[in-house]
Amino acid sequence: MAYVVTEACIRCKFAECIEVCPQCAFREGVNFVVIDPDACANCALCEMVCPVDAIFADYALPKGQEKFRDLNLNLAKNWPVAEFRKPPPNAEEWADVSDKFRYLSMEGY
Repeated sequence: MAYVVTEACIRCKFAECIEVCPQCAFREGVNFVVIDPDACANCALCEMVCPVDAIFADYALPKGQEKFRDLNLNLAKNWPVAEFRKPPPNAEEWADVSDKFRYLSMEGY
């Protein structure tokens, strides 16, 4: 089992999850982070601190978010280890927006 970052994180990227991860399992893109399932220790600290409820255990993904399991796996292979940074300046504006997948940048940081 591993944890998965889902759509709610896109363009928010608040990064509390990165700061608390004892395994440095997060990988970073321009406007999204993912969890490397091979590095994840399944501690759930990231899930507890996510301000937009974007992180779930891989077996408990909400309906419609299942594609993020493979997305996290695949992007984690190419993206660099995430560093704690301030969220984007307009992160608050994106926190309650739904259907954000079209805004996902596949580029690493």
